Amino acid sequence: MFALIDCNNFYASCERAFNPSLVGKPIVVLSNNDGCVIARSNEAKSLGIPMGAPAFEYKYLFERHNIAVFSANFALYGDMSSRVMTILSGYSPNQEIYSIDECFLDLSGMLVDLQEHGLAMRKHVLKWTGIPVSVGIAPTKALAKAANRIAKKFTDRTGGSYVIDTEEKRIKALKWLLVEDVWGIGRRNARKLNAIGVKTAYDFCLLSKTWVLNNMTIVGVRLQDDLNGIPTLDMEPVELKQSIATTRTFENDYRTYDEVKERVCTFAVTCAEKLRQQHSLCNRIEVFIQSNRFREDDEQYSNSVVVKLPFPTSSSIEIVEFAVQGLKSIYRQGIGYKRAGVVLMNFVQDTEYQQSLFYKSNPKHAPLMEAMDKLNDKFGTKVRLAAQDKKTHKMRQEKLSPKYTTSLKGIINVNL
Repeated sequence: MFALIDCNNFYASCERAFNPSLVGKPIVVLSNNDGCVIARSNEAKSLGIPMGAPAFEYKYLFERHNIAVFSANFALYGDMSSRVMTILSGYSPNQEIYSIDECFLDLSGMLVDLQEHGLAMRKHVLKWTGIPVSVGIAPTKALAKAANRIAKKFTDRTGGSYVIDTEEKRIKALKWLLVEDVWGIGRRNARKLNAIGVKTAYDFCLLSKTWVLNNMTIVGVRLQDDLNGIPTLDMEPVELKQSIATTRTFENDYRTYDEVKERVCTFAVTCAEKLRQQHSLCNRIEVFIQSNRFREDDEQYSNSVVVKLPFPTSSSIEIVEFAVQGLKSIYRQGIGYKRAGVVLMNFVQDTEYQQSLFYKSNPKHAPLMEAMDKLNDKFGTKVRLAAQDKKTHKMRQEKLSPKYTTSLKGIINVNL
């Protein structure tokens, strides 16, 4: 049996956990630079706010319905996600974190009442974090996803936990679930299936394997088997990232080399920190820059370069040096740059590579990076390279809530 635990309206729930006055009120969360809607509470959805809605176009609707608008507080959301996942890891020895607000648990062999086990998870997470979750439990991962949708849709009847443990429940769930809502179907396949009269997950399960294989490849066949109660999608171990990127759109057009260089150096350091967290070293760095494509009165230009490193490294100092080399090779004067980014690629583990006799990372950098990471983890980003951007935030985040759990300045004051 598998359990799929999904945080309800996760970003909105994180804001409500520290501001209870928002409970029951419509909430939207905006993307970087407060550009468009990336998360909505149920109340905001009912008002017709679509996902991806440009904030400036819907400003009148936000004001008309008194919608609470927040800039994306990823520091808060990431920390709250970590807390939720840590709690859930105590309910099974095998956990697969699927996304920032979802995880699978392998409940095989557990001699417990599964419905009560799901309710216990929900109660535990809500009490310790304030985040409501829905729990779906079934013999396969695809069915667990379906069970989760039922738990979330009919919370008043399920209590937020639903178990598919009989053939009758499986068929009933599949007849209720629209094919476009099936995990892994996608819009293109949904249109293809609707065109031949397949409207529900149950209809999909009745299709011949030959048709599914010819039109949806072996991936579709495995999904069909999973929905039919035949486990084909196993728990996947947490895999290390194969590339790490930091890209941003600037608040203004940058027209000097020093401005762009400052940003690229900051992006390179951010990537290097993430690289060290998974104990990897990189062999290649990609740097790209792009002009403002919305300005018709300015010259359009975009370019990128991949720098092959002479040795694998995770040192912020060395990665910044190589990133600057790449930037110099593609930078053009007289352009108004609106976007840039750094991507680290071609990783090896820091314990699984052989050093060259002629080129190698400075051995003094490893303890220095370790000290910097510890200080910045404890006190926030206080220690930085001279080449980095001195400003903490360059994005437009006019409606950013406090970092309640990751910054001393954001801690809530309690009046007794």
